Amino acid sequence: MKNLLLFFLFSFSLFATAQLPAVFNANDQPAAPDYSLEKNWSALPFREDAADKIPNDEKWVNDSLKPVDVFYIYPTIYESGETWNADLNNKALNKKIDEKPVQYQASVFNASCQVYAPRYRQSIIKAFYDKENGPKSLAFAYEDVKNAFQYYLDNYNHGRPFIIASHSQGTYHARRLLKEMIDSTNLQSRMVAAYVIGYAIDTAMYKVLQPCRNETGTGCYITWASFKKGYIPEGIALYGNVCVNPLTWTCSLDPAAKVCSKGAILLSFNKKYLNNVCTEIHDNYLWVENSLPVISGWGNLHIADYNLFWYDIRQNVAKRIEAFMKK
Repeated sequence: MKNLLLFFLFSFSLFATAQLPAVFNANDQPAAPDYSLEKNWSALPFREDAADKIPNDEKWVNDSLKPVDVFYIYPTIYESGETWNADLNNKALNKKIDEKPVQYQASVFNASCQVYAPRYRQSIIKAFYDKENGPKSLAFAYEDVKNAFQYYLDNYNHGRPFIIASHSQGTYHARRLLKEMIDSTNLQSRMVAAYVIGYAIDTAMYKVLQPCRNETGTGCYITWASFKKGYIPEGIALYGNVCVNPLTWTCSLDPAAKVCSKGAILLSFNKKYLNNVCTEIHDNYLWVENSLPVISGWGNLHIADYNLFWYDIRQNVAKRIEAFMKK
């Protein structure tokens, strides 16, 4: 139990403290990644990596049988360093990324999708609190995400349908990616859905893209930010003016009972917490009640946005793909 707490608090937290590096200067940042090199991808299909993790109650599906891709953008893991943006040659950081968000988030898609997860020079955590340097660092990080997506389209996609998935800082970048490369473009017709979780989405960001309103909607986006029921977040940029309930896959304010929950996963992939979570949308964010170890008492459940609904997301991805293919 102690190890579980340490895992969440120190290895996978948006709110970990870090010493502020020097003032941001693009010329001082690590070298740009070459996405033709496999080492600059945390996950790729037809290769054994962290995104291949599955529970014992699931059977591995060969990548050749998956008709859809997922392009996954991971959250902030870079907590301290000498540059505003992460160095992709940092082996310790890459290991954390692989073993935490890629393994526990990107893996949710591997039953139905070929998984692509680029490494990118993500911003240090302090970028979210420094109004002068932070936006510059985040814009710098976004260019890697955009370049990786373009490389994926040019070299890996081959016209296949795809899903965009992200969390936290990953969603900060995915919002812009959707706006610049998907919304009102030909690519929107090939996007099954976007699971852009754990950062503010405003419906006014997009001309055409809309929130998903049911469990089989396609060409739309899904977003939520998780907090304990009764918790009132203040000054937090994790939610905007729209929320989709991951137990009902609607924007309805009606509560969803624990019986709706398909299963959560914490540290062990072989420990499925069935019917442990109930939800309701409150002020455009998600109130969650759960009886899970350790995190049941937390007010801000941001770092468990995927874990709480691991099986729910997994099953929903399959349903949306089925609906997309029927079209």
